[in-house]
Amino acid sequence: MRERARAWQAEDPDPETRDELAALLDAGTAEADHELRDRFSGTLRFGTAGLRGELGAGPMRMNRAVVIRAAAGIAAYLRADEPARAASTAAGDGAAPLVVVGYDARHKSADFARDTAAVMTGAGLRAAVLPGPLPTPVLAYAVRHLDAAAGIMVTASHNPPRDNGYKVYLGDGLQIVPPADADIAARIAAVGPLDGVPRPEAGWRTLGEDVLDAYLARSGAVLTEGSSRAVRVVHTAMHGVGDRTARLAFERAGFPTPVPVPEQAEPDPDFSTVAFPNPEEPGAMDLAFATARTWAREHGEAPDLIIANDPDADRCGVAVPDAEAEAGWRMLRGDQVGALLATHLIHKRARGTFATTIVSSSLLSRIAAAADLPYEETLTGFKWLARVENLRYGYEEALGYCVDPEGVRDKDGITAALLVAELAAELKQAGRTLSELLDDLDVEYGVHATDQLSVRVEDLSLISRAMVRLRAEPPRTLGGLRVAKAEDLGQGTDALPPTDGLRYHLAGPGPDSGTEDGDGDAPGGGIGGGRVIVRPSGTEPKLKCYLEVVAPVSGLAGLAPARARAAAVLSRIKEDLNTAAGF
Repeated sequence: MRERARAWQAEDPDPETRDELAALLDAGTAEADHELRDRFSGTLRFGTAGLRGELGAGPMRMNRAVVIRAAAGIAAYLRADEPARAASTAAGDGAAPLVVVGYDARHKSADFARDTAAVMTGAGLRAAVLPGPLPTPVLAYAVRHLDAAAGIMVTASHNPPRDNGYKVYLGDGLQIVPPADADIAARIAAVGPLDGVPRPEAGWRTLGEDVLDAYLARSGAVLTEGSSRAVRVVHTAMHGVGDRTARLAFERAGFPTPVPVPEQAEPDPDFSTVAFPNPEEPGAMDLAFATARTWAREHGEAPDLIIANDPDADRCGVAVPDAEAEAGWRMLRGDQVGALLATHLIHKRARGTFATTIVSSSLLSRIAAAADLPYEETLTGFKWLARVENLRYGYEEALGYCVDPEGVRDKDGITAALLVAELAAELKQAGRTLSELLDDLDVEYGVHATDQLSVRVEDLSLISRAMVRLRAEPPRTLGGLRVAKAEDLGQGTDALPPTDGLRYHLAGPGPDSGTEDGDGDAPGGGIGGGRVIVRPSGTEPKLKCYLEVVAPVSGLAGLAPARARAAAVLSRIKEDLNTAAGF
């Protein structure tokens, strides 16, 4: 292991990680040896999410050496791909394929972007780098806007500050999926010594602000001309790169300038005010709530909305005023925002396929059916959602929304924010709120209550053991509901390719409850059905369980009791899943 570490150190181009390895090699402690084993126990796996991992020296970390090898493998893949080469220019004049490189403001992101551009140039490709740290959707837009053969975004999205990542798009503006990921991984593995990878000091192009201007011009197209813009928004960029882009998008569209959360507006790679820079995490929105309360005191009226982007601004979180909440504000779940945006787009006469993932709420299927629109479900992630034929709208419960697939074929937290603001403004003009529209949807379709059980681990073997246990002994009941069908998604289905996951279809009270579905006081009573998905996270050391139950509602008066019943059953499902998985 020490020999491998010294060999790595000898070719590492980064003095910081060379010094880091030197300190571990010289320490001579059990802790240092354990750290070396962890860093050199394999290589960071390249997959459909590209690369993502902790920063540091060694092949199991994100660093310049790993990025240079990844870029060389991608370059080899593109050079071998004649269709991509032909598509790299609109004229098809045989010019070398163009690769667009974007980056966020995390530690080492600018270095990784420069190394990527240098490797692409050295491989005989054309490279263009975005003009500064910008949101991921700007890069996804630029790939298609510039007729590029590929795009690479250096970002770890909402991961902790110690992480960074590498997301790859091909010329269609879509994230890579099999078999492209395996082909690229094989070419990365075939890269020889780093001194054999040409990396010139110049030769690539740094793009100007015109690419951002083009994105902003396109983002405003999601709105209806002449619709109301009278809505006051508090916005947090969560220490990421979304503040300026979101502000410019709102101003160009005619909305009042969003009120920034000052402590979180500027990029900060240490994410100093949040434990995890994700709007879904407990405490992450506290400063946004405080900013909204301060603005209300100073102006005599509360803001209408709080909108949060994650650090690379491809996700959009929404909070609404709630007098009963401790902070005076309530975060909406991704599934709730997904249903609101779908309803708004249908009201705007959008046509095409509405789609979501298997871990998101089934409510979208009912909304689409009522509007006589095609509907599809895919595996988790926009790498699958964006491939739906004739896609008009796609969303996933983790705050990701694609509202303009012809512009950005990926989740886009900026355009989603604009559309949420337009909906809130139109409702406000009619004397209504987003919360009231959610009530209407629950009364019409039933309460589709969703929740998550997310178990973060240090030892990844705990996740694999839990999956083995659940496969060997699937639960018969969950939360008092009968497991009518258990599916091992690893085998694939008629509609889905294989993936490491389990799906349980729930149908009314369990066989031992001795009750009917309508008995709201019994375990599982008053619930029409539901589903549970269990899967390892693709980007974090977590086992994630996605829960949904559906409670019928009889009018507005029955709304609160139905939500209470659903919440109680979701809580019991969490307890049962913890036990069944062995946690």
